[in-house]
Amino acid sequence: MNYQNTESFAREMDEKDSLKGYRDKFYFPMMHGKKTIYFTGNSLGLQPVTTQDYVLNELEDWATFGVEGHFHARNNWLSYHEQFAEPVAKLVGALPSEIVVMNQLTVNLHLLMVSFYRPTDKRFKIICEAKAFPSDQYAMQSQVKFHGYNPEDAIIEVAAREGEHCIRHEDIIAAIDKNKDSVALVLFGGVNYYTGQVFNMKAITEAGHTVGAIVGFDLAHAAGNLKMELHNWDVDFACWCSYKYLNSGPGGVSGVYINERHVTDKNIPRFAGWWGHDKGTRFKMDKDFVPIPSAEAWQMSNAPVLSMAAHKASVDIFDEVGMDALVAKTELLTGYLEFIIDDINKSLEQKLEIITPRDKSQRGCQLSIVAHGRGKDLFNKLTEAGVISDWREPNVIRCAPVPLYNSFEDVYRFGEILKNSL
Repeated sequence: MNYQNTESFAREMDEKDSLKGYRDKFYFPMMHGKKTIYFTGNSLGLQPVTTQDYVLNELEDWATFGVEGHFHARNNWLSYHEQFAEPVAKLVGALPSEIVVMNQLTVNLHLLMVSFYRPTDKRFKIICEAKAFPSDQYAMQSQVKFHGYNPEDAIIEVAAREGEHCIRHEDIIAAIDKNKDSVALVLFGGVNYYTGQVFNMKAITEAGHTVGAIVGFDLAHAAGNLKMELHNWDVDFACWCSYKYLNSGPGGVSGVYINERHVTDKNIPRFAGWWGHDKGTRFKMDKDFVPIPSAEAWQMSNAPVLSMAAHKASVDIFDEVGMDALVAKTELLTGYLEFIIDDINKSLEQKLEIITPRDKSQRGCQLSIVAHGRGKDLFNKLTEAGVISDWREPNVIRCAPVPLYNSFEDVYRFGEILKNSL
């Protein structure tokens, strides 16, 4: 693509964009009487215009039916979670039986580690990325301690090499091989939250399985951002939040994937609850747990319908658009942002540094930019000028032009504001 740093080029690209109509399906925060340039969908996605109606429908049915809404609501509450299996499976490349929507991300990560981190005297280590999202780090540390191990011995962090920002794939594979006799679990983010680096999940899974380890992923920054094939890659388990790229509201429900070979294993350790019990006998209230032969068996409580209604509003949009179209636009849109930053750098002595990989296969729609020598002042200037991005200490500005609702003109305008702010 021969990009141009001009308003006319950006508008021409928007005119050609097959997804341009979806921009109007979301609410944008306003600042100075204008829509903001919203580049922080990697932290909290925008609200779909339909969300209010989806939630209001459930409130109306609650008012109308009371408890009978479990059976007579427009989307009956008893089976409310079931409607997500097929569309969410398409989002992450899974079978519907491998998907369940429940709880929140870190809760689900702990529940999955109950099943899939089962250390022994010989195999007790977890291999993960250095500088993983803190909640993942806390979950791993607490699980290791719960089993009586010292995190300093049990958790192996693969870090970027000296002077580099991203982790080399060969170093991940080497760490797995080096600890092949002692690793129990390989647990990575699909995308590193700080750098925006996408990890090769297929190859990591193969390497982990080769040495006899279980392999799982936190897809918080990958779900709704990347094209994935979790089932075909033979990933053991994964979980993700829905409030970032999946636009399902603050604290929105989480998604879970569990490979089909595990969901039919009745003897796998898990924390059980009544909503994971066999549906045919659930209301007989028997004392012995009989798991549903799908990922639903990991449910503990019945569905939080109101937050799931917000999730449904966004999932319906994703189901309509499809990940192929979104990924195709991501490559163009993120590429344009990369071009704009490079163009601005031509006139700067102290240049901005993009620490996200330049290789399109190793990134989604996020670019992390190091503002060398500028501190948080630059970020504050961008915010005051109507750009909502994200600051991470000590000096990184994360920008994520989301293909569902961001435009090429957004990227061009961001560039103009960035130049003026510098």
